[in-house]
Amino acid sequence: MASFRDLLSQAKASITEIDTNEAQRRISAGGVVVLDVREPDEFEQGALTGVLHIPRGHLEAQIEGRITDKSMPVIVYCAGGIRSAFAAKTLAELGYTDVVSMDGGFGRWKDEGKPWKTPVSLTADQKNRYQRHLLLPEVGVEGQAKLLDSKVLMLGAGGLGSPAALYLAAAGVGTIGIVDMDVVDASNLQRQILHNLDRVGDRKVDSAKKTLTLINPDVNVVTYDTRLDASNIMDIIAGYDVIVDGADNFPSRYLLNDASVKLGIPVVHGSIFRFEGMVSVFHPLRGPTYRDMVPEPPPAELAPSCAEAGVLGVLPGIVGSIQALETIKLLLDLGDSLIGRVLAVDTTDMVFRTFKLRTDPNNPVTHENRDRIQVKDLEGLCGPQMSH
Repeated sequence: MASFRDLLSQAKASITEIDTNEAQRRISAGGVVVLDVREPDEFEQGALTGVLHIPRGHLEAQIEGRITDKSMPVIVYCAGGIRSAFAAKTLAELGYTDVVSMDGGFGRWKDEGKPWKTPVSLTADQKNRYQRHLLLPEVGVEGQAKLLDSKVLMLGAGGLGSPAALYLAAAGVGTIGIVDMDVVDASNLQRQILHNLDRVGDRKVDSAKKTLTLINPDVNVVTYDTRLDASNIMDIIAGYDVIVDGADNFPSRYLLNDASVKLGIPVVHGSIFRFEGMVSVFHPLRGPTYRDMVPEPPPAELAPSCAEAGVLGVLPGIVGSIQALETIKLLLDLGDSLIGRVLAVDTTDMVFRTFKLRTDPNNPVTHENRDRIQVKDLEGLCGPQMSH
């Protein structure tokens, strides 16, 4: 029977080992996955930056879901170079073609004064709550910790704000602000799923806070039971990472645009009418904004939000959920966002179309001109309710 030393010798004979200096050079060059196969308690004490952590005992079960491209260069390390040697051999047997083990492991890396950090950590309850996020390499523990540190402001707790806030709270966005000055009405319940019959007559922000806190106690819900106007908008939105626009009127949209452009805060815009909806991301630092899409408000008689327009109750659920998704993509810098694009949905035919949106060179309201932007209320159109 083979001894442990025999198995280790066989493993090392079948793999490629590199020293810590070569590992650092390859990591600095980029295009490589650094895989930490130590136990969770070891990992929490310190690790290389930007690594993928899969304990050696879970490697075979998890690796193919975490590194899907088997030609991707992988540097494996453990505490001293033994477990990483066995892990590298296992990866080769699974078909990974460019795997090396870092000799000396984290112990030698740390002793040589090379860069490392104490990884962010989650509580046991958080690991359980967000376990499906943690399994996504694009999110993981670091991404989830980033969500918990993020601040998102909801403009409206109505049709669009309801599904967006529900999913953002469930996802673990740490601070959710809600601006709404309305009360819950029975007619809202056909689409505004933050609220229920027991809360008819309650302030919408209070009802929203109750619902979101029950979904996720990690979330700090900040309420603004006020009319958003030029006198308070800058103070309210300052400090938020993303604003989710669920307003249903033009004065609020232009007011939000100008204030968010001035402060450089991205806005995830959504709007709905009857059976149709649209979503876009207006990022003052990276693309077009609302005034690039709609330079001037339409006449009041042509603005459908000024009247009681019908809407299919499910529609804001679709649009608001997409807004929540785009918000999370912005917070985690995931994928290709709707910056510079407008996603339109027609639910009667169930057709999604994407249109390009370009910056208007004649639009003076830009972040570069932020010192000259005057945030003013837009008069003459319908009042700034946000119920959708």
